[in-house]
Amino acid sequence: MSSEHVERRLAAILAADVAGSCRLIGIDEEGTLAQLKALRKTLFDPKIAEHHGRIVKNTGDGALVEFASVVDAVRCADEIQRGVAEQNIDVPQVKRIEFRIGVHVGDVIIEEERYLR
Repeated sequence: MSSEHVERRLAAILAADVAGSCRLIGIDEEGTLAQLKALRKTLFDPKIAEHHGRIVKNTGDGALVEFASVVDAVRCADEIQRGVAEQNIDVPQVKRIEFRIGVHVGDVIIEEERYLR
């Protein structure tokens, strides 16, 4: 084992992505990207800020978000899911943007502000 110190911290990581994003983009690329951008601005980012999260990585159709509290991470995920469901009420099933969201709690290794878990 190396004697080099590895910085770790306990964190709750919210992982989110859009279910079927390739299919949605195939149906309507510009419309899907515009919807994703709007959801991020009006729902996703505000909820993350409200629950004290920090976006670690954007993936285009998803994100990894760090929270100091698992309670904040789960509440954020729940509120995002409820908000998306409300916005989808009048959208045909085939065109709905729906997020898959999971929360993991554990040590993360910090290196140049990236997580190496």
